[in-house]
Amino acid sequence: MKKPTKHKFNILKQVCELIPRNLVPKLSTKHNIRTRSFSSWSHVVSLVHCQLSHSLSLNDVSDCLRNHEGSLQTIRGATAPSRNGLSHASRTRNADMAEELFWEVFSHLQNVSPGFGFGRNYKGLPRRFKRTIHAVDSTTIKLVANCLGWAKHRRRKAAAKCHLRLNLQTFLPSFALVKSAGTHDSTEAKELCADIKAGEIVVFDRAYVDYEHLYHLNGREVFWVSRAKKNMSYDIVGQHTPPKGNIIRDQKVNLNLEKAQNDYPEELRLVEAEVEVDGKWTLMTFITNNFEWAPSSIAELYKARWAIEVFFKEIKQNLQLADFLGHNENAVRWQIWTALLTYIILRFIAYQSKWKPTFRRMVTVIRGVLWSRLDLFSVLKFCGTASEKMRMIAQPEHAFLPGLKLSG
Repeated sequence: MKKPTKHKFNILKQVCELIPRNLVPKLSTKHNIRTRSFSSWSHVVSLVHCQLSHSLSLNDVSDCLRNHEGSLQTIRGATAPSRNGLSHASRTRNADMAEELFWEVFSHLQNVSPGFGFGRNYKGLPRRFKRTIHAVDSTTIKLVANCLGWAKHRRRKAAAKCHLRLNLQTFLPSFALVKSAGTHDSTEAKELCADIKAGEIVVFDRAYVDYEHLYHLNGREVFWVSRAKKNMSYDIVGQHTPPKGNIIRDQKVNLNLEKAQNDYPEELRLVEAEVEVDGKWTLMTFITNNFEWAPSSIAELYKARWAIEVFFKEIKQNLQLADFLGHNENAVRWQIWTALLTYIILRFIAYQSKWKPTFRRMVTVIRGVLWSRLDLFSVLKFCGTASEKMRMIAQPEHAFLPGLKLSG
């Protein structure tokens, strides 16, 4: 296999070129962001670099970019920030711009390649469903409590939350909210599901169960599946299908508490099944508004919800969502939205290069050659041929600290 071919520009520039040229200046004007020496484009490039290089601090970002100032200039004239300049930009510039930038770039990439995302659907997705399936959940991002009063979550904890709706066919986000973790998940459910079309399926955890919202989805002819709350009070109306295999019961029920009954006056379907979780069989109770699917399909649909946990794990382990460059809400939102922006750009690169190994391996490959003048796709082609399996040679003495003597 030939080595990666040389390129006129570095890898970072090739990644940033996937952002449309006039988009950032246009959004900067729209959100009334005024700049002098450190432009909005330079700000975005700095934060994308932070994600790709896994920078740990403001000094880490500014020092690295200053050391590569010549190469940075080739990225549409981007300039290196000072430590205070980058901090001030993330703190004061409207983070709504970062959110809109994410969706605009996402839309642009889908227009460039309409098939983007469809090569990678979740492996646990039931194949017999041809409808679009959405998974809704949130991930908590831990922050520093004594610096972040806006995100106070508990007495000595602070956190932000990213609420997400994931398309399981494409493994790409369809809707996202970034805010303090102080509100309950169910309060965000309506906004997350607002544009789901009739006939599509949404699966969410019981934290998002709001009977009024579920009835609203039912009226829009959207199918939904969720786990039943532990304290759900109901009356059994009748048997739907007889128990079979790991299906303990499949019944039609009515909510019997006054408020719940007012919120959802129609019948629900309740399925209780034994589901394998981490090698152990666990009893789970599901509710849905669909009375046609097999009960096993309902259990499988909920099991497919695990895809969104895989997505959050992929984002958190490979991008920079642990060490934040700023402490106020605006700076945190800038960093989270830039992480999501970097993710979809990397996924698009993986799609175009037909990358087969893991997302994690691709991130580490790009990080290692970020400032090299190599062709990005030839680098991925060269590294993608390597085996994913690691060989380990273990010797007993390696299990002990150097110089440590063992007693007889």
